[in-house]
Amino acid sequence: MLLPIADSPNSGSLPKATWLLIALNVVVYLAVTLPASMRPPALDDPLLTEYLRMLGVQGPISYAVIRDQLTAYDLLIFRYGFRPADFDLISLFSSIFLHAGFFHLAGNMLFLYIFGNNVEHRLGFLKFLCAYLFYGVAATLFFALFVSGSNVPLIGASGAISGVMGCYFLWFPRNRVNVFVFLFPFVITTLMIPARWVLGFYLLVDNILPFLVSSSSATGVAHGAHIGGFLAGLGLVLVSDRIRLAHPIKNAANWSPQTGCQPGSIPQDVAAGELAAASRCYLGLEQTRQRLEVPPQTALALGDYLLEKGEHKAALKVFRRFIAERPNSSGLDRAYLSAGKILLLQPRYATSAYHYLLSAIDLTSSPTIAAEARTEISRIEALQRRGGRPLVP
Repeated sequence: MLLPIADSPNSGSLPKATWLLIALNVVVYLAVTLPASMRPPALDDPLLTEYLRMLGVQGPISYAVIRDQLTAYDLLIFRYGFRPADFDLISLFSSIFLHAGFFHLAGNMLFLYIFGNNVEHRLGFLKFLCAYLFYGVAATLFFALFVSGSNVPLIGASGAISGVMGCYFLWFPRNRVNVFVFLFPFVITTLMIPARWVLGFYLLVDNILPFLVSSSSATGVAHGAHIGGFLAGLGLVLVSDRIRLAHPIKNAANWSPQTGCQPGSIPQDVAAGELAAASRCYLGLEQTRQRLEVPPQTALALGDYLLEKGEHKAALKVFRRFIAERPNSSGLDRAYLSAGKILLLQPRYATSAYHYLLSAIDLTSSPTIAAEARTEISRIEALQRRGGRPLVP
């Protein structure tokens, strides 16, 4: 058995939305699931006949059989779990907060606790809640595509949590997960494993392979929902990052990009000391091919100039575009280092800063850049010790 129990590094801030979701799921379990699981269904409940018909029961059935084999929670799941053959908007959302039992709940909440913290820190409270619900709905609908005629209810938060894990996979590739390894009696230990290995194993071995070789009815696990949620998380990150990369810079009111200028004029402006004009021109270039006409060292110089002037959003856009558009260029280590330093100015992005700084260390042959990146990483550790409060640059 391999069981994730923690991740590192962590944001250090209180993940309020994550804890709220955990609390809601636990409250539903204690207030709804447990009581309903301990009593038989009411014989006058109109859902009982429909439920028995779905099970294939024909003819009369004794109360003793109903009492011994069914519970009120079975009917509640039949009503509020999502059944692809009977589309219902309410159950599309209510199913996300229902669980089959204690271990189903505990496993889901453990994964939400581990992977929700950093993702919430990146998105913020409200966006995280909205994303969580979106992933849950997307996972359910993806599952329904393959069993559109099924009346078997789908319940559980794992589809939504899989979406969170998809975000984690792309946003925090260098994080590590502390995994409890229990192979009794040979191995009982914990290992720190790269997060992408853990999440890749979860997606491929735990879900895609079972999805291809067995049905959900045979295993009792909705692997399709897990896959759909994970894909939704990946997709939303890719779209949001692309939008962020292309979004117009919003800095001080007296500073804005200049559109319509030519890339060839930028090196000339830099040589003449007109860095402000060159920066506006570079950030006004709308196409990648235009930006690639600007020499790498010139682009980095513009980013450094904007950073020195306190135009952090504009500087970050320069460095991020440099990283995305020039993956084999000289100066890539400088771009990663500078982007990490800017992100570290905002505690919400401390974990992202950590990954940029590690990339700078991996890529650089300069002892100076490596030492500066390690110094910034120590600032992240200090930030965590201070409980996520901002550090003064």
